[in-house]
Amino acid sequence: MAGSQFGKIFKISTFGESHGAGIGVVIDGCPAGIDIDTLLIEKDLQRRKPGQSKIVTQRKEDESFEILSGTFDGKSTGTPIALFIRNQDQRSKDYSHIADKFRPSHADFTYEKKYGIRDYKGGGRSSARETAARVAAGAIAKMILSHYGMAITAYVSQVGDIVSTSTSTDEGIIESNIVRCNDVSIAEKMISKIQEIRKQGDTIGGVVSCIIQHTPVGLGEPVFDKLHADLGKAMLSINAVKGFEYGSGFKAATMLGSEHNDAFQKGEDGSISTTTNFSGGVQGGISNGMDINFRVAFKPVATIVANQKSVDKEGNETTVTGKGRHDPCVVPRAVPIVEAMAALVLVDHLLRNRSVRL
Repeated sequence: MAGSQFGKIFKISTFGESHGAGIGVVIDGCPAGIDIDTLLIEKDLQRRKPGQSKIVTQRKEDESFEILSGTFDGKSTGTPIALFIRNQDQRSKDYSHIADKFRPSHADFTYEKKYGIRDYKGGGRSSARETAARVAAGAIAKMILSHYGMAITAYVSQVGDIVSTSTSTDEGIIESNIVRCNDVSIAEKMISKIQEIRKQGDTIGGVVSCIIQHTPVGLGEPVFDKLHADLGKAMLSINAVKGFEYGSGFKAATMLGSEHNDAFQKGEDGSISTTTNFSGGVQGGISNGMDINFRVAFKPVATIVANQKSVDKEGNETTVTGKGRHDPCVVPRAVPIVEAMAALVLVDHLLRNRSVRL
């Protein structure tokens, strides 16, 4: 299957299915000498894993992982790093009823038509289970970024029509509530909303916001590999993502140039910054040193309890019944995935930028 690789210098290739032996990732291009903090990998995997709270799927995976190659005495060797996560809590029988049916808004139909065969158990490669491999690779990317003082923080800023207007990146606040919102009072409303929707047998969407701090000036390329374009591609590759905007985003369409332009200023230390940040930390496709900020919109999970009309492989009308264990809202578990994909993009551009000039 093409399309399982990401990056140009810091490259990852993920493999495995949700109901197979496990999933994994091979990382190529990681510089030698990086301290590989297995606790950080474990922490991010725990933030993504199913069964962590009452508002996510109750499938149980402890996300234990094995590093098979690419490290020695706790440091990267510069050779490919292979990491494997074994699947544990599988109920393949939960999917037998849709072996020949196409679930609405799932990848069943498109996979069947593209490949002529599909793994109906959990969706195979289309399952969000694959993102655990990305989170593991992203954790290693974060280790590299930390050498440059860069920090990536994502949080849930919206569930349905409930919105947090806070811009706090306090990890203590974000991780203090099960929805991972940066405003505790708003988090309670979000949790109640998700529980209400779950009792109705339905699902709900939301938004994950992300802020990247202390980004050096100069990351990104001016034409096809613009930094925001690569961030957009990374986010849109995540399951259930329907929208991406950075900086002023779609609001820019309602503004005047005189309102939107970010004026430059010189600080007491001689550094140059902007008085506003409608550019979202990127100008001309290249980072300008301001915080990079973007938002990622997630659709409601496609699997719902209510019966849905569909067709089978022969085109006959049929009914699909929602079974199995599924998230009523994906955004709480999507936070570390968004951070991981952002880290992979930033590290790749950071390494590419080292070859730009002497």
